[in-house]
Amino acid sequence: MSMTNLRIVLVEDHDLTRIGLRTALQQVKGIDVIGTAPNGTQGLDLIQKTHPDVAVVDIGLPDIDGIELTRQLKQGAALPAPRILILTMQDNEESVLAAFAAGADSYCTKDISIERLTEALQTTFEGNAWIDPVIANIVLRKIRQPSKDSLLAARKIEISALEPSLGQFLEDVELTERELEILQLIVDGYSNSAIADHLFISLGTVKTHVRNILNKLCADDRTQAAVLALRSGLIN
Repeated sequence: MSMTNLRIVLVEDHDLTRIGLRTALQQVKGIDVIGTAPNGTQGLDLIQKTHPDVAVVDIGLPDIDGIELTRQLKQGAALPAPRILILTMQDNEESVLAAFAAGADSYCTKDISIERLTEALQTTFEGNAWIDPVIANIVLRKIRQPSKDSLLAARKIEISALEPSLGQFLEDVELTERELEILQLIVDGYSNSAIADHLFISLGTVKTHVRNILNKLCADDRTQAAVLALRSGLIN
C-alpha cells in the first residue's frame, strides 16, 4: 500500500513488542516511526512534543493506561490530538467500549499482521475507524442499550455527546421511524436478510433503508455507523 509521510509514535511497555513493531514498521515505505515510549507518562510527553499523525497505544500501560492516555489527548485543548490506534491483546467488552468512549479512532489486536497494521494505520490517518473484526463484533453486540421503544419515540436522535462536533452533527440528523427501527436491528447484529424477515419487508427495501441510514450518518458501512453512535453518546 502506498503511504506518504505517515509519522507515528509507539507507546508500548513490553520491550520486545515495542522494538519488534518499530523494526517492522520502519521497513514499510512511507512510514516514519518518529519515537517510542515504554509507558503512558513518557508517551504523553513524546506525543505532545512530536505531534505524530497516528499514535499506536497499548491499552495496558503500567502507569497511565491506554484509555486514560487517549482521554487526556482527545480532551486536551492545547493541541490538536493525533489519531489514536489502540493495539492490545485485550478483546474483552469492557476495554473495547472504554477505548472508544475515550475517543480512540481505531482498535487492533496484537496478533494482527504487519500488512494489516499498515492498512489500519493508513485508514486511521485518513480519518476513518479501522476495527479488527473481533472488536467489531463486540461493538455490534454491545450497541443495543436503548430499547426499540425509546428509539421509536422520537424522529430525531437526541444525544449527550462525548465529542461536541459529533453531538451537533447527530442532533441535525433526522431518521424516520422505520430507519430508527432498522438502525436498532443493525446494532443488534441483524443481517439485511434477517431484518427483512423480522419486519416482513423485501430485502431490496431493507437495502434502501440501510443505504439511507448510512448516508444520513455519513458512514461508509455498518461498523462505522455503530462506532459513530457509540462515540457520540447515542449509545451509552
